[in-house]
Amino acid sequence: MAVVRMMDGLVTLIGGGGFVGRYVAQALMKAGARVRVAQRDPRQAFFLKPLGGLGQTQFVAADVTRPDTIAQAVAGARAVVNLAGTFGADMVRVQADGAGTVARAAAAAGVATFIHVSAIGADLASPAAYARSKAAGEAAVRDAMPGATILRPSTVFGREDQFINRFAAMIEKAPIVPVLRAGARFQPVFVGDVADAVAAAVVDPGTAAGQTFELGGPDILTMAELLHWIAATTGRKARFLELPDFAGAAIARAGFLPGAPISWDQWLMLERDSVVTAGAAGLEALGVTPTPLAAVAPHWLVRFQRAGRFARRAETTA
Repeated sequence: MAVVRMMDGLVTLIGGGGFVGRYVAQALMKAGARVRVAQRDPRQAFFLKPLGGLGQTQFVAADVTRPDTIAQAVAGARAVVNLAGTFGADMVRVQADGAGTVARAAAAAGVATFIHVSAIGADLASPAAYARSKAAGEAAVRDAMPGATILRPSTVFGREDQFINRFAAMIEKAPIVPVLRAGARFQPVFVGDVADAVAAAVVDPGTAAGQTFELGGPDILTMAELLHWIAATTGRKARFLELPDFAGAAIARAGFLPGAPISWDQWLMLERDSVVTAGAAGLEALGVTPTPLAAVAPHWLVRFQRAGRFARRAETTA
């Protein structure tokens, strides 16, 4: 559901050229905002320029591990959206320390509205470093800007994602697809809905300031159900092998090897379902109607079919 209210002013997107950021930028531009895209290499986000009006987009170099660059990036902004995130060795520097750096810079600059994108499962007590770093980032943001809005999406899917597409590629190429944590549950949320939620919180901050929202789609699927759905959608007769946890853990331990389907930290994240907590405010509270996976994903998953978008025609004429 698109944001219909219009706004004036400059919004800085930290990490605005990334997977989620590109959709947030478009949602904000549609709402009339001027958007400043800030990331380490702004040239990687230049593709956004023709998507807005004349002078509606700016691009600046910024790094959440360098406070001086963040101070420059947020100067003069009415709102700041922090989208910076990563997997790997820099999780603490980017998602914990970096989030605090952005929030403190925004507070010092007198920014009125701050949106921080975290993740469902953020927990300081989690065995997964990713979840701990996300929780530490939330705490740092709240400390610097108590009125910040925190958005916690479940697994985000979209045309450029590294989740649905990664599994689809495995199903396309592997003769046998290993299924790790077959019973782990997800509530995949469409990237366009996440973008509209961010834009809604920016356009009408009074309804979201100081709150935490958990963003999930209308479907809750287990890992096994998701893989079978992808196979059916792409027309692949995949052979699935559900692995016991001891085998899955061994594969995850070797996550540094080329072709390994999961890292150890991702394995630890699967110990907890990525679903919206009962009673938590979600997309609907921000005026966004959740989009089902089946409503949009088949449009880009056609590239994993044997004959691409001509698959059905080929089947009927063979």
